[in-house]
Amino acid sequence: MNRIDWPDLTFDYRGRHVLVTGGTSGIGAVISAAYHSAGAQVYVTGTRTAAADYPQDLSGYRYLPLNALDNDQIENVACALPQLDILVHCAGVALSGDGGNEFEPDTFERALQINLSSFYRMALAVQPKLAVSSLPGGASVISIASMTSFFGNPVVPGYGAAKAGLVQLSKTLAIAWAGQGIRVNAVAAGLTETPMTAKHIANDQALEPVMQRTPLKRVAQPGDIAGAVLFLTSSAAAFITGQTLPVDGGYSVVG
Repeated sequence: MNRIDWPDLTFDYRGRHVLVTGGTSGIGAVISAAYHSAGAQVYVTGTRTAAADYPQDLSGYRYLPLNALDNDQIENVACALPQLDILVHCAGVALSGDGGNEFEPDTFERALQINLSSFYRMALAVQPKLAVSSLPGGASVISIASMTSFFGNPVVPGYGAAKAGLVQLSKTLAIAWAGQGIRVNAVAAGLTETPMTAKHIANDQALEPVMQRTPLKRVAQPGDIAGAVLFLTSSAAAFITGQTLPVDGGYSVVG
């Protein structure tokens, strides 16, 4: 497990309980490490049976198995938490990356369930525990959206529709749960260097159009996304809810 720090900034989540779905790899793994570095008790989910089934060290976390397509497992994860202050939903995948075709109706629906419906079910399942949190600024729910929340991508119709749905669902839940002291926001990640995007980033022909449109002229690192997430769940963001924060190097502001 790597320690995640920012040279000019310190977050303090000591004594807080954080659930990061999909917290064993990619963006989720770095978010988990960042909360752990900030003192939180972190629960991570993954698709394997046990923490020992992963090559990386997960001993600093409590591991909970979760198949996003299994509604009973979602309920089991929620029930296993003694308390909760923050939910960060990172579990998700573009099924086309596995050689699938999201234009096939069953695959399209599976993409919606993995990337959108599972978030809703998890948020609903843990809502009673979030409602009694004493976290300064209020309990928080964060989902990881995408540039496909705003821009069309002909390869991933299901993934894109789900990521767009996260933006709207964040608004709805923010309104519905504000009276219970729960804030709901999303982070729209630009192209981020993870195992899922490695082939795309290594393909100069595919990467060049993204770099041409990105003012900061680089892809995101998972720590860029983690920093935005920890900010949004902090007391510094106590008056922010129902919003989607693009973390994209300026990609979304170029006409």
